[in-house]
Amino acid sequence: MASVTQNFMKLFRGSAGGAEAATPQVAQKLTRRSSGLAELSRVWEADTPLCVLDLGSTSASNIRFFTERSHKIYSEDLLVASTEPHLVTKDEQGTAILDSRRFLADNLVYPAAQFDVVLCWNLPDYLDESLVRPVMGRLWSVLKPGGMLLAFFHTKDAGPDSPCYRFHIVGKDTLEMQRIVLKRESRRGPTGAIHTAITDGFRLQRVFNNRHIETLFRDFASIKFFLARDNVREVLVVR
Repeated sequence: MASVTQNFMKLFRGSAGGAEAATPQVAQKLTRRSSGLAELSRVWEADTPLCVLDLGSTSASNIRFFTERSHKIYSEDLLVASTEPHLVTKDEQGTAILDSRRFLADNLVYPAAQFDVVLCWNLPDYLDESLVRPVMGRLWSVLKPGGMLLAFFHTKDAGPDSPCYRFHIVGKDTLEMQRIVLKRESRRGPTGAIHTAITDGFRLQRVFNNRHIETLFRDFASIKFFLARDNVREVLVVR
């Protein structure tokens, strides 16, 4: 699938994270209510065992939440995976991009129609632009027909410095938000000492409006929007 174009409402753009390794560090947690999560919870409160894909770093809360309900959960941290240096390449104009084919050869490698639910969280807003549409296409393929995907999108009032959070499910409509703080790859300085730089986390890459979100999920059967109070638009789509 083609990468997201310049016309895709790219209001904010940070540099590609391909040159650094990233490891989430402990940060303070906040709590928020989620209407999209509340609607999605009707699916996993049923008796039928589900297969869930959580697109974030491993969350003990999320693993416990689903396994206690006899569901199977997989986790993949695609933001951290996108920082791998070997992914950096150039397009026909010589602009640095990430190689989406190589990325998908290493990530989201599942049989077609394996998952009932995908928790996409805020991935599209922070993922490098060259990977967004290919990743959404792969998620469509690994979802079962009728499967559901939940994603969060910032509104234009959020601002380019909006922090990136990891989301932990603590109730049927409640999330804990843990700000992601990144530790760059350790480097040995001139004195032989090991230096580790701490950064604020992933930078907001773009802001999607409703029309562009609909375009991003155009291959899905249906889409539903929920507008939250914290400058976040929640989207629930059905394969």
